Amino acid sequence: MPARLQQRRDRPPPGRTWLCPALHRGSADHQRRQHRRLSEHAGRGTDQGVGRFVYAASSSTYGDHPGLPKQEDIIGRPLSPYAVTKYVNELYAAVFARTYGVKSIGLRYFNVFGPRQDPNGAYAAVIPKWTAAMIKGEDVYINGDGETSRDFCYIANAVQANLLAATVMSPDALDQVYNVAVGERTTLNALFHAIRDALSPQLSGRTDLQPRYRDFRPGDVRHSLADIVKARNKLGYAPSYRLRDGLAEAMGWYIQDSTQGTAG
Repeated sequence: MPARLQQRRDRPPPGRTWLCPALHRGSADHQRRQHRRLSEHAGRGTDQGVGRFVYAASSSTYGDHPGLPKQEDIIGRPLSPYAVTKYVNELYAAVFARTYGVKSIGLRYFNVFGPRQDPNGAYAAVIPKWTAAMIKGEDVYINGDGETSRDFCYIANAVQANLLAATVMSPDALDQVYNVAVGERTTLNALFHAIRDALSPQLSGRTDLQPRYRDFRPGDVRHSLADIVKARNKLGYAPSYRLRDGLAEAMGWYIQDSTQGTAG
């Protein structure tokens, strides 16, 4: 645990802090309901003594801007309806801060993964989806040449960022957005081998698995890498899990979840 977080455990910020659940991908109607919930939470906060509002933003806000690493104050045009909704969250937060004095912090998550992540559905994240496929002996598909890269962030790092955002005392740290990631770029080819390596000690017959390649998916960002300097300096954020560390810790749960699903 970072020293700053340890020091804040018995020294909470004045007023109440609300942590808004992540707004998930989904249909346009679902996203509109999520926005309504966000504005309602923030609005009720002004009447209930909430001094701070921490909400889930997203790295999708960077859109088509090609620069790396991604810095919070430089964004491009959104590449999907989902990305538009995540940017609107940030606009709502800024308006509520100016209009009602509700202080907020937005956390732009980069490819978070970990236990209890659903491997099924149209919006399943790549790590649980590939892991479940490998466990079941199914094909793993990579869109493009596999050199597309992402900044994969284990859930424990995201939890740390939320706790820091909820307890930071410096006024300068409020009404800001922060990248939540590791600050390391991993290609999809390297990710495939990392998952395979994490599975091999626990399940036999996985060392020879190979991915199957298909066309690039339209709208996909080619590379993503977070600059976490701002979060480090203003929040005290210090990610303690790299990709392989997170895979090693989560793999037992992925195996149990997939085998139980198969048995059922």
